[in-house]
Amino acid sequence: MDAAFTAEQDEMRRTLREILAKRCGPDEVKAAVRTAAGHDRELWQQLSRQLGLPGIAVAEEYGGVGCAPGDLALACEETGRALLPSPLLATAALAAPLVTALGTAAQRSALLPPLAAGELTAALAVPGPALAAALALTGDNAPGDWAGGGRAGGVQARRADDGWRLYGEVPQVLDGHSAGLLLVAAHTGGFARSRTLLFLVREGAPGLVRDRQTTLDETRPQGRVQLREVEAELLGTEDGQADPLPALAATGRRAAAVLAAEAVGAADRALARTVEYVCRREQFGRAVGSFQAVKHRLADLYVQVQAARSAAYYAAWDPEQGGLALAQALEALRTTAGEAIQLHGGIGFTWEHDAHLYFKRAAADELLFGPVHRLRAHAAHHAGLFDPSATPATPERAAV
Repeated sequence: MDAAFTAEQDEMRRTLREILAKRCGPDEVKAAVRTAAGHDRELWQQLSRQLGLPGIAVAEEYGGVGCAPGDLALACEETGRALLPSPLLATAALAAPLVTALGTAAQRSALLPPLAAGELTAALAVPGPALAAALALTGDNAPGDWAGGGRAGGVQARRADDGWRLYGEVPQVLDGHSAGLLLVAAHTGGFARSRTLLFLVREGAPGLVRDRQTTLDETRPQGRVQLREVEAELLGTEDGQADPLPALAATGRRAAAVLAAEAVGAADRALARTVEYVCRREQFGRAVGSFQAVKHRLADLYVQVQAARSAAYYAAWDPEQGGLALAQALEALRTTAGEAIQLHGGIGFTWEHDAHLYFKRAAADELLFGPVHRLRAHAAHHAGLFDPSATPATPERAAV
């Protein structure tokens, strides 16, 4: 494993950081999240045209940049530093890999180029608050219990003379209120032979009702999606479609690495702002940062953030470690954001200051993709640490 970044990666990070520094300050973030889309459309188009951000991990034959998923993680570390509100996560980390893995040749040719160019945004809609379960981050998704098991609730798919029809509701969908394309997980086959498949629903389809939801973290806008006999297209072919559950799990592992890098970027920026503040703020005639207790707290945060960064970079190289890296990064962000509020003193609790934005990002991401203890428990189970059939090491073996 070569941990050094290439010249192209360094240039991408530098350019992205410069653009976000000019266009994505705290005031711009607060203004963007209050728009109907929940993000700055002009900035999204600039990032798409200049850097090909949504198409970083899309193959060149479909109009993408053709980089590895690890490059997307590096880019998201920079977007995390700025808390950039954008469709990047839902489009590039969740929807595009599923279209690549499950779509037919015609579907890939029709959907991936506009997704890579930023002309089309997409969102993954799974029933209930079950995104982490659907992506196999907190447990195996193979039983399909996260989708309701075919019982009342979730989304039901039935055949019609001219295709498929979907009926149901998905209350929490990242960018679900504004995405031009929805990937909807729905039940087919009734209760006895229920199976979860993925369907494509276009913006403006008759019977599709969407509205934006109030969320803890405004930089992660979510929408409620209601489907009332909505015409849908099966992702893949009915005869030859691969099981979507392994594809969802693989997408979840890669998305976890991206989210871990994003959380590390946010934690690093929160820590940097806190260090800057305590070095400037004076109490009892001296800088707050000169007190030994404050130095110790900041040193502990620095070690935690750097450890999370190492884990995130390793997961970008080996997505199998994505869940564990995500747990470490989310914990680092939550701790750093909480300490940032404390060390900023009274101003840290005010609505006008942006310290609360980092704390809300930490709390909301753990609600969506965690919690941390379940991420770690699933990683431990996957590694076989709790396998009763495993033979414990004897003292002689341990010594060897």
